[in-house]
Amino acid sequence: MSFKIKGVGMYVPQRIVTNDELSTYVETSDEWIRQRVGVQERRVCTDETAADLGYKAALEALKNANCKASDIDLIIAATVSGEDVSPSISCTVQNRLGVSCMAFDINAACSAFIFLLETAAGFMGRGFQRILVIGAERMSRLVDWTDRSTCVIFGDGAGAAVLERGDNYLASTFTVKGGSDVIEIGTFRGNSPFFRRETVTPYIHMNGQETFKYAVNAICADTKTLLEKTGKTIEDIAYIVPHQANSRIIDFAAQRLKVSPERFFQNIGHYGNTSSASIPMALTEMNEAGLIKPGDLLILSAFGGGLANAACLIKW
Repeated sequence: MSFKIKGVGMYVPQRIVTNDELSTYVETSDEWIRQRVGVQERRVCTDETAADLGYKAALEALKNANCKASDIDLIIAATVSGEDVSPSISCTVQNRLGVSCMAFDINAACSAFIFLLETAAGFMGRGFQRILVIGAERMSRLVDWTDRSTCVIFGDGAGAAVLERGDNYLASTFTVKGGSDVIEIGTFRGNSPFFRRETVTPYIHMNGQETFKYAVNAICADTKTLLEKTGKTIEDIAYIVPHQANSRIIDFAAQRLKVSPERFFQNIGHYGNTSSASIPMALTEMNEAGLIKPGDLLILSAFGGGLANAACLIKW
């Protein structure tokens, strides 16, 4: 027993930061950003936390699923940008929903939504009926706003899905290769007089060229693995829904897989890279636009810090 997606929802802050506005803070331009990343604008929190975003996305997912909060057996959230280590985002959402189910967070960076689905599938096998999964990120907290190589890429947002028992989670694949040489997000080291390790600044650090190569290879390899596992062909797939990291990464992967770019959904232009929130946000927009219909096969593909990449094949 696995699951089917009953409903999806998303929420983004109201504040829009365009490329032109960003160029007043850092040496860049609209043309430079569009050509290299594909982002036109992004949403940025002014007074909301990652947990606030996750809660509001959860409400939208529950509404779309025609489901009450009290129907949820478990809440699992993913973030790298929560304001607090504890309480976790899942616990905060649980409290604000007024329910008493089990709740916990995971951290798998930009691949985390696929890890959420895999974890949920395991709990479904243990008898859980409905699970709420949330990716919520305030990436604006983690970027160095003087570094144009990273601050132009990211945005804030949250996406959520209500899962219920079913057989629509068809296959998955995961690859984790630990290391900080390509992508690293530092954090506060504390003030222990005994700790002697060099302090890392609490911002996103990326080797852009290596990230690009890694991401393209991950999308292509994971897609081929899923097709081999299930005996499907690329023509059977209605859409590939990739993590929205960089439009050039997505376009290059489409070329290598010989898939029409229209079958790779993209919304990075309006939101930037929202890490664990990007895939559920994409699914929400696709659902609202009527792009996907019951029975459609979708490949969800993600990659990012860890290094970790993951993908799954689902039936809508």
